[in-house]
Amino acid sequence: MNRPSILCLSFSDLATDPRVRRQMHLLTQVGNVSAAGLGDPRMDGVQFINVACRRKTLLPRLLAALRLKLHCFETHYWSINCVRRAAAALRGRGFDLIVANDAETWPLAIALRGRGRVLFDAHEFAPREFEDLWWWRLLVRPSRDYICRQYLPRADGVVTVCAGIAEELQRCYGVRPAVVMNAAAYRPAPPGPVPPGRIRMIHHGVALRSRKIENMIRALDLLDERFTLDLMLVGQDTCYLTSLQALARARPRVRFRTAVPTERIPEETRDYELGLFLLEPTNFNYLHALPNKFFEFVQARLAVAIGPSPEMARLVRAHDLGVVAEDFTPAALARALQTLTVGKIAHYKQNAHRAAAILCWEHESKILLNEVRRLLPSDPCAV
Repeated sequence: MNRPSILCLSFSDLATDPRVRRQMHLLTQVGNVSAAGLGDPRMDGVQFINVACRRKTLLPRLLAALRLKLHCFETHYWSINCVRRAAAALRGRGFDLIVANDAETWPLAIALRGRGRVLFDAHEFAPREFEDLWWWRLLVRPSRDYICRQYLPRADGVVTVCAGIAEELQRCYGVRPAVVMNAAAYRPAPPGPVPPGRIRMIHHGVALRSRKIENMIRALDLLDERFTLDLMLVGQDTCYLTSLQALARARPRVRFRTAVPTERIPEETRDYELGLFLLEPTNFNYLHALPNKFFEFVQARLAVAIGPSPEMARLVRAHDLGVVAEDFTPAALARALQTLTVGKIAHYKQNAHRAAAILCWEHESKILLNEVRRLLPSDPCAV
């Protein structure tokens, strides 16, 4: 029997997008995979289709804003450069299954579907992704809502990253997504020892202003000398990175580390005691954040310290992984951290060791694989 043909569609850099990379690797187990995106994944068994294009200059961007303001959503969508390039590159190619990542790809996936099936992966709740920005609420949010209303009901299946987003998609658009969490691959190594007299904390991820990473730095001012914080950050906002580095220069217990590829993060961070993430819920998706880094903390066998983000807090409490601050202020985070002792940290790290076999990609991938197999034809020639 011929292997089914599968298209993975994502307007992201396929070399660095952790969720999409795990997805592509899984898809190669069941079919012949093509991947359309902005960067070559360099992955065995994946044929790359480059849809990257130049950013719009000022006049096209003004025209795009006008189309959004006038609610010409379809016209706007099909004028997006990477959409047009992808449509041209994929025209006439038939796929048994298209896995479309994020709302930006969904109309294109439906247009390309033909007699195949389409699985939508909602990494975010698209209509409220950047609702903390006034211009985004004014121009972009209505178009995202339009895409969700028009295209979500036309998908053959939908998955998303956490229960909170799944519930909101069902409430607003009547779809019932399966939840596939952003879990890292299982790593069998045991937790490292907990040295007395110091608590080494690590935070890694993208440096975005809206994440207010400075709050984690400022929390250190309220902590005793046991605590240190290392930051392993990536991102294109050099002004924001510079401002964080300026804050760190005045605080010798804060250091910057060179970022490493996502797959290496658990191994590179296992010598720390604690993974730290304080994320003020400035928008709906931040409120329901359940990010890659949380699962990387677990696979590194670290204790965890977070704010009261409901998705992360649920898992921290269910598996007794660490401490949850009362609110999202540096002071509340510091109060939670001050309760830690060598014994408590060792206890949380052992619990992370036990939870690692559950909170891992090997567990979550079974949910995605079930969705993929449900949608793939038993006989590809019959499609």
